[in-house]
Amino acid sequence: MDKDETSRNDWKAVSLLEAMDYQITDDWDEERWQAAERIYEQAFPLDGKKSRDIIRGMFAKRMCQLHTIAYGTEIVGMALTGIDQRVGAVIIDYIAVRADYRGTGVGRSLLDRIKQWGHETAGCKGIIVEVESEATAENWQRKHFWQSNGFQLTDYVHRYIWVPETYQAMVMSFDEREPLPEDGKLLFRSITRFHEKAYRGSK
Repeated sequence: MDKDETSRNDWKAVSLLEAMDYQITDDWDEERWQAAERIYEQAFPLDGKKSRDIIRGMFAKRMCQLHTIAYGTEIVGMALTGIDQRVGAVIIDYIAVRADYRGTGVGRSLLDRIKQWGHETAGCKGIIVEVESEATAENWQRKHFWQSNGFQLTDYVHRYIWVPETYQAMVMSFDEREPLPEDGKLLFRSITRFHEKAYRGSK
């Protein structure tokens, strides 16, 4: 690939991201969730993810937000978040990009919008996300994505009683003068509170 072609591809990528439409809602929107759900199911095809009924219940409890990023009329990225008011943290439950848009910068762009919303609108100190800890190539790529976006991997390995996989917390603070804790065990208290509230009362 020559320099001119590389420049054209970079320009296309920038133009694509500039044309993206970002939206966030904390109300259940059936049509918007259906579009996001296709990306969600594609990215998380195995058991262990939250069902539609549980996610709808999360909206009824006013405990989550759906973030979407679209190109034209097509939603190509989605994220589901919550807020732990006790520590002032955004918790990213799920984030995914449509398969044919991966590697274009859409995921980073969506995350940047979530960071801005979390800091400026939600008034949080930072973001927490959990990642599978098993040493696989796929898990390494996920950790690398988060680290390249300013997240720090914590050492503590958490075991849930209902799934066989183990997890680690990753954290990013908006302001180092008022950071979130970097102790993985403390961070999982926030994550666990969020999950317990999501599943409480579900069948």
